[in-house]
Amino acid sequence: MYRLLIRPILFLFPPETIHRLLISILRTAFKIPGLLALVRSFYSVKHKSLETEFLGLHFSNPVGLAAGFDKNASIYREFQAFGFSFIEIGTVTPFGQPGNKRPRSFRIKKDRGLINRMGFNNHGAEAAAVRLARKRPKGLILGGNIGKNTHTPNERAADDYEAVFNAIYGGVDYFVVNVSCPNISDLRKLQDQESLEKILGRLMKLREQKGIKKPVLLKISPDLNEMQLDETLEIVERLKIDGIVATNTTVSRDGLNTPAGEIRAIGSGGMSGAPLTARSLEVVRHIYRKSNGKLPIIAVGGIMCVQDALNMLDAGATLIQIYTGFIYEGPALARRINRAILKRSSV
Repeated sequence: MYRLLIRPILFLFPPETIHRLLISILRTAFKIPGLLALVRSFYSVKHKSLETEFLGLHFSNPVGLAAGFDKNASIYREFQAFGFSFIEIGTVTPFGQPGNKRPRSFRIKKDRGLINRMGFNNHGAEAAAVRLARKRPKGLILGGNIGKNTHTPNERAADDYEAVFNAIYGGVDYFVVNVSCPNISDLRKLQDQESLEKILGRLMKLREQKGIKKPVLLKISPDLNEMQLDETLEIVERLKIDGIVATNTTVSRDGLNTPAGEIRAIGSGGMSGAPLTARSLEVVRHIYRKSNGKLPIIAVGGIMCVQDALNMLDAGATLIQIYTGFIYEGPALARRINRAILKRSSV
C-alpha cells in the first residue's frame, strides 16, 4: 500500500516539506488516546531471540533509526512505535543553526537514493537536552550524534564536541562522534589522524570524569580508502573508542542510473540509499576482519530491504540503522527486518 499509493503522493512534494509535515502529523495524531499503542502493537516484533546486547546496553531488537531524522530529539517517542529499538538523535551542535540554503534535500528516484546538504540544521545542545529529559518509552535506547557548528574553525572543533557531550550526557545512552559528514565545510578534514585523535582523546578523558561511562562510537565515511580506514582503526584501538558506525553518506556519484545532467543540477551533498549499499557492506566487512571481530559495529547506509539488513549482520554488524530505506520502503521496514531475523533464528 505504501509503495503503490502513499509514496507516489508523498514524492510529489520536496523531501524537506514532507519531513516537516510528517513530524507535525505524527505528533498531532498520536495525541489521540490509544493510537500510539495501536501503531506500536502493529509494527513491533517482540521475541527473546531478537534481544541484543551491545556495549553493555540491552536492545529489544537490532534495528534502529539513523541520525538525521530526529535532529532535535523531538519525535523519538513517536517513532519508537514503528518497531525501532533505538533512535539516534542529531546531529546536535553546541548552538542552534539553520543549516545550508534551501533546497538542500533531493530524491534520485531512479537510484532509490537521496542527496542532501542539510548542514547540521538543529536547535542546539541546550534545546536537545531539555527534550531528552522527558520521560521516554520503556526500553527505548537513545544515541546522541554530535558535531561542531559550521562557523567553528577546525582548530577549535574539539571544544564544540566537548560542549555537546557535556550538555546531553544525561539524556542519551551512547554517543556517536560525527566528523565524516560531507555537508559541513572542511568537516571531513577532522578525519585526519591529528585532528581525530585530539577530538576523541578529549572526549574519552572527559568521560572518565563522569559517574556513568557511556559508550562512545565514531561514525566513519564510506569514502575512506583502505589505508585511511586502517589508520582510523588504529586510533580507535589506541584511544579505546567503544565502536564504529559505518557508514556516513558519500560524495561519490559513480554508477548512477540518474542522468548526469540531473546530478550536476543537484550539486554537492552526501548521497545515501541504494547507491551506498555495496560500499557500506564492504566497509563493515573490512572493519570486522581487521579487528578480528572484536570492534562493535553499527551498520548504516544503503539498507533498503530485508536482505540488505541480513547481509550487514552477516558481515559483522551487531546493530543496523535505517533512514533512506524507511523513506522508500515505508514504516513497515523495521518490522519486516525483525521478522526475517526472527525467522532465520528459528531455523
